[in-house]
Amino acid sequence: MRVVDPHIHLWDTRAVTYPWLVNPGEAYSGDNRLLPPLYDVQALFQDAEEIEILASVDVEANPEDAVAEARWLQSLAEDPTSGGHPHGIVAFADLSRGDAARTLAELAQIANVRGIRQILNIHADTRYNYVHRDYLSDPVWRENLSRLAQYRWSFDLQIYPAQAQAAAEIIGRNPDIRFILNHAGMLVDRGSDHDRHEWRTALRQLAQHGNVATKLSGFAMFDHEWTVESFRPLVLEAIECFGTERCMFASNFPIDGLHGRYPSLWRAYAQIVAGLTATEQNDLFIHNAIRYYDLRSVSDRVN
Repeated sequence: MRVVDPHIHLWDTRAVTYPWLVNPGEAYSGDNRLLPPLYDVQALFQDAEEIEILASVDVEANPEDAVAEARWLQSLAEDPTSGGHPHGIVAFADLSRGDAARTLAELAQIANVRGIRQILNIHADTRYNYVHRDYLSDPVWRENLSRLAQYRWSFDLQIYPAQAQAAAEIIGRNPDIRFILNHAGMLVDRGSDHDRHEWRTALRQLAQHGNVATKLSGFAMFDHEWTVESFRPLVLEAIECFGTERCMFASNFPIDGLHGRYPSLWRAYAQIVAGLTATEQNDLFIHNAIRYYDLRSVSDRVN
């Protein structure tokens, strides 16, 4: 099976400081104490087993120093043993800072940077909070977000469904930026009719904007005993909203690796969409990720 994986997290705690990995604990997504201090390209290949990863995109892992992390990732990509992985880098930048423009300019010097992510998740249940500020309403944050257009970068949008209306307003004001919704909008409580309705509404609201795509990933963070059937309705709902041309499967490894093997995850995805055409499946597993993350180094050699 051949895939392009547009959502992995590589790290080396000796090279870059990740505060959440200094003293890891349990989270809703799993027991972070089980995560290794080093997860590099070779570790990814080992987890992949029989899955052929044609290309990958690394998404920032909450580093203390955004530029240091991106430079380390670039060094991996330039290592002859890495096969070019990660072919794309979604770097961190704190867009609420007055000096964010300087950080973006530094990141622009790193060849494989293709976009920015700053996690925005806030939730009524504080157990699920990633941050403690409403960045979406911050005028400085909004102004700095608009700077991504000059670099032709995407923004990885990680929010909960209740934040979709505010996000949609910002997306509408930035038609020249590609927004990539992380983890299919992150439905927390799958057993709640209210939450499922809110999630469906959020997907439809965001999908109205043609500059938004979504990654079908991260489902195991809220479903530790997952099965193909527990994933199926979420995957199919997202595809119904965005269409196969604006969805892409991703692993979220090693985070989702706390709850399953890499090949098992991809085989589950393949089983869910087995009824789609070959073209649609190739878009979901390979071509959309190449297109949305502008993976020029691999686009010519992937059939």
